Amino acid sequence: MRLSRYFLPILRETPKEAEIVSHRLMLRAGLIRQQSAGIYSWLPLGKKVLGKIEQIVREEQNRAGAIEILMPTLQSAELWRESGRYDDYGKEMLRIEDRQEREMLYGPTNEEMVTDIFRSYVRSYKELPLNLYHIQWKFRDELRPRFGVMRGREFLMKDAYSFDLDEAAARRAYNRMFVAYLRTFDRLGVKAIPMRADSGPIGGDATHEFIVLASTGESAVFLDKAALETPVPGADTDFDGDLTPIVAAWTAKYAATEEMHDAAAFGALPEDRRLEARGIEVGQVFYFGTKYSAPMGAKVTGPDGQEHAVHMGSYGIGVSRLVAAIIEASHDEAGIVWPEGVAPFDVGLVNLKVGDAATDAACAGLYERLSNAGIDVLYDDVDQRAGAKFATMDLIGLPWQLIVGPKGLANGEVELKRRATGERETLTLDAAVNRLIGA
Repeated sequence: MRLSRYFLPILRETPKEAEIVSHRLMLRAGLIRQQSAGIYSWLPLGKKVLGKIEQIVREEQNRAGAIEILMPTLQSAELWRESGRYDDYGKEMLRIEDRQEREMLYGPTNEEMVTDIFRSYVRSYKELPLNLYHIQWKFRDELRPRFGVMRGREFLMKDAYSFDLDEAAARRAYNRMFVAYLRTFDRLGVKAIPMRADSGPIGGDATHEFIVLASTGESAVFLDKAALETPVPGADTDFDGDLTPIVAAWTAKYAATEEMHDAAAFGALPEDRRLEARGIEVGQVFYFGTKYSAPMGAKVTGPDGQEHAVHMGSYGIGVSRLVAAIIEASHDEAGIVWPEGVAPFDVGLVNLKVGDAATDAACAGLYERLSNAGIDVLYDDVDQRAGAKFATMDLIGLPWQLIVGPKGLANGEVELKRRATGERETLTLDAAVNRLIGA
C-alpha cells in the first residue's frame, strides 16, 4: 500500500482526553476516532490490527474444536426472562423497544441466545460435545467509559459456549478453552496469566481471568513469579487428549485477582517470588453447569434414556480491548511497538527523496519484490522531510523499516531498522529483501 493513497490521519499533538498510553497512541497513530462516549470508529490501520487479532483468535478456536457461527447483536428480552437475568443485569444493558412494541436489547453477552439455538436442534448425548463461538460486537452501557477501547461501551468480543452431558465432560471442555487461550495470547505477542477470578453476572463455580500485566492495568493482581516462566503449549497440542497436566501446571502457581486474593496463601510464598502488579483482563473462561440450560429447557437424552440438562461453559476474549492491551504492554517513548503477528503491515518502506529518479526506481523495485513474496508493505512515497517520515514510522510501530536514500543508494545500499530494538543494518538491496523474506 502506498502511503500517498492510504488514509492515515496522524495527530502530532496528544489529545487531552486520552488518559493512558494506549488511548493516546491509538488516537495519534490514526487507529480510531471517537464518535461518542465509549464508542469508536476503527480507521484503516486499526481495522487491520483488529483483523489480525480476530484471525489468530479464530484459528486457535478452530484448532481446539470450536465451531464458528454468527449471532445477531439485538436479542429478545423474552430469552433473558427465561434465564432470570433480564431484571438482574442492571443498567449496563441497553434495552430497546421496536416499532411493534416488542422488548429487545443490544446483547452484552450471548448465553441465552446460544442456549436457545442449542435446544432447538440438539436432542441426544451422541451429538455432544459441542462448542459454538462467534466474533461479534457487544454493548454494555458503562457508567464511566474511559481509557479508549479499554473500557468502551461498544466492543468486539469472541464468545464461545460449550455443551456437555455432565460435569466431567464440561470440565474437559473448560480445559480445552483454557489451553486454547494460552496459545492465543502467546501468538498475539503478550504474556497473559490465568488467574482465579470472580464470575460476576455470568455466574458459575469455576472461572479464570487471563491478565496481561501493565502498569496502567485496571485492577491489582497477585502472583507467583514462577507463573511468568510456565511454558505455553505448542501447536502440536492434542486437544482430544488429556489436558489436565497443562492446566494443573498453570493453576498450581498462585495467581489471583484482587477480588479472589488470599493474603495468607500469597504470604506463604518466598518473598522473592511474590509479585504485586496491575493487570488488564483480556479474556475469561467460565464453567457454570446448568445455570442456563435448566431454566431454559436445554436437555438431551442420555445413554440411560433419561433427559439431562446439559452442562455449559462460556469463554470470552476481548478482541478490540486486546489492541489497547498489546499497546500498553509493547510501546516506547516514540510510539507503538507491534508484535509481528498483529502488526498492520510487516514493513515500512521509506523513500527519503521522493522525486529522485534513482530512489523512486529502487523503492518501486523493492516494493514489488517484497509484495510478490507475500510481505505486506506500507510504502511511504509522500514528499515530506525525513524527520517527519521517521517519526510517523516509529509512531505506528511496524516491525521493520526499510530506508532508501540517495547517499546509501549510490553505494548500492539501504538501511534496515528493527523497530523493537532500534538496531540498524546497512545492507545491499538483495540482502535486505532476503532478510525480510526470511524474518
